Amino acid sequence: MSLPPDEITESSIRQVLSQIIDPEVGANIVDMGLIYNIALTPTAVSIEMTMTSPACPMGDMILDDIDQTLRHYLPEGMTHAVNVVWDPPWDPSKMSPSLRERFHLEDPDNIDDLDLEKYLK
Repeated sequence: MSLPPDEITESSIRQVLSQIIDPEVGANIVDMGLIYNIALTPTAVSIEMTMTSPACPMGDMILDDIDQTLRHYLPEGMTHAVNVVWDPPWDPSKMSPSLRERFHLEDPDNIDDLDLEKYLK
């Protein structure tokens, strides 16, 4: 069921995108801090995002999930575009506080604190 046009806001798009899980990490892409910007016009949604690294093995799958999810929730006639950027590069400080807590990141500005493999087993 698509969102009514008057309910399409940056917040509602973030909520929709939070359904998409990065399978490598097991967390949604919004809490991961992968979504940098959402721009709206009356007929289009433009998303600027990143991946955890340029070599992210799940990148294409995540982009496909975003496309399918937005096609489901956006009203007919509304388009969407996703632009993957690498600047600024992703780091753990972009994670939501609750996700940083889940990964036991005591210093989110220190990427060396992130040991995802420890939590992926």
